[in-house]
Amino acid sequence: MRREFREYTLDEVCALLADIKNTLIIYHVRPDADAIGASFALKLVLEAMGAQALCVCESEIPSRLAFLTEEHQRSAKFDNIDKSFEFERVITVDTASPSQLGELQQLFLDRVDLMLDHHENGIRYADNYVRADYASSGEIVFEIAERLVSLGKLDKIPRKVYDLVYAALSSDTGCFKYSNVSSHAHICAARLLSAGVDAAEINHRLFDCKSEQMLAAESAGFQNIRFYNNRKIAAVLFPYELKVQLGVEDEHLETLVDVARAVDGVKIAMSVRQSTAHRSFRISMRSSCSFDVSSVAKHFGGGGHIKAAACTIEADSIEFATRLVVDEIMRRWGK
Repeated sequence: MRREFREYTLDEVCALLADIKNTLIIYHVRPDADAIGASFALKLVLEAMGAQALCVCESEIPSRLAFLTEEHQRSAKFDNIDKSFEFERVITVDTASPSQLGELQQLFLDRVDLMLDHHENGIRYADNYVRADYASSGEIVFEIAERLVSLGKLDKIPRKVYDLVYAALSSDTGCFKYSNVSSHAHICAARLLSAGVDAAEINHRLFDCKSEQMLAAESAGFQNIRFYNNRKIAAVLFPYELKVQLGVEDEHLETLVDVARAVDGVKIAMSVRQSTAHRSFRISMRSSCSFDVSSVAKHFGGGGHIKAAACTIEADSIEFATRLVVDEIMRRWGK
């Protein structure tokens, strides 16, 4: 029988965090700036209250996002962290389903004390505080930090937290151009700017700086784009052989879905990436219409938002994996 998990209020979360305990903070595989920014912001808040905290993930921090964390923890990959760290509490951040923990699911899922997340169609796997009305998990951590200050549990918010939260918020809103942007997101951003965040520099690092490998991957991705349903659906296929040929890593493939999304007339974009020779394919989807891509991701064991979601599929070929997802989209879309 499925366990019923508790849904915390903000003050209950703050009371929990004010109980000073060494904390392991876990975020999802293939992390983006929201997962990293929110997790490291929480780490700094807990440390400012007197706890020790360590961020950990199955994946390494992408080199393009290392500027957010390098002064606080050079690596978050589980293989590289200090195994002597004695934690008393486990918190997951921006991780919508157990599968997003990757290999760490087997080690820590039953030990998660608190799940902090903002995905509306995720799977509750621990006692949680979920704000599906927020555009990012960074906003949740900032809300908690401000409340801890007002309660007298935190003297002041560490300066770096503002930068981390802004990066999280800007990343998950596509530099404030996605449909998940709300008045709360703008109000939160305004408070961060008032605190001295250099938004221009952070956005430049997040959106304008691309390595030669990432640009090579995007170029190859455009050559491997497929269209379906009268070009309303576009998929970029990126097999392992192409990854080896170009000498690129997983972190260089993050923007492939944007290649498909940028084509005029495309309503649903997806990238299908094969990280290893194993027949496992990572599907990232974006919707530019009312279609809920998270319902498709959830069907295949993943999750996410209505407009942005992801899943992993085991299949005999990249073409078959793509066809499975396209068929499920067509079945639900009915167009």
